[in-house]
Amino acid sequence: MPKIRSFLAIKLPPTIAKGIERVQYDLKQSHGDVRWVEPSRIHLTLKFFGNIDEGACDEIMDAVGRAASEVKSFSLAVKGLGAFPSVRNPRVIWLGVEDSGGVLKPLQGAVEERLQEIGYPREEREFKPHLTLGRVRSGKGKTGLLNRIEDLFHTDLGEFRVGRLVLFKSDLRPPGPIHTELRALKLGGG
Repeated sequence: MPKIRSFLAIKLPPTIAKGIERVQYDLKQSHGDVRWVEPSRIHLTLKFFGNIDEGACDEIMDAVGRAASEVKSFSLAVKGLGAFPSVRNPRVIWLGVEDSGGVLKPLQGAVEERLQEIGYPREEREFKPHLTLGRVRSGKGKTGLLNRIEDLFHTDLGEFRVGRLVLFKSDLRPPGPIHTELRALKLGGG
């Protein structure tokens, strides 16, 4: 059976992608050495699988369905700009995701639990919801980049409604990955 690189995520609406584009444009003015993620490819990852058997998609989505069986559609807000491991030493530049309803982390934990039951190991790192904007490649333009990050620290792109969880296939290509929807699970009330 062929292997596919895959992940489970929340797809962002075009309004948020447009906001991300504006934030990236501002950050790019620093001329920092960053590999930017195409806004249309940015999503909120709940679980990265790596390579799986193509035939496992239904079993994965059944497990996700059990984890999300009681979850209704909910809202998330895209707020705050930061970096991992720190703003002073950025390797990954991100936008924060806030969940005032307290739905996202328990949902992600339940997804991890159900997937572990069918043989997909839990992520060891704590789940920190974020949207990756880019990865810093070198120190070139670092001062300007740090200043831009600081200026945009309080970015607020607004709220969006989450009504589906999507299993994506990711084909790695030189210009960037191509993400294809394989399966989607509609949340209750979505």
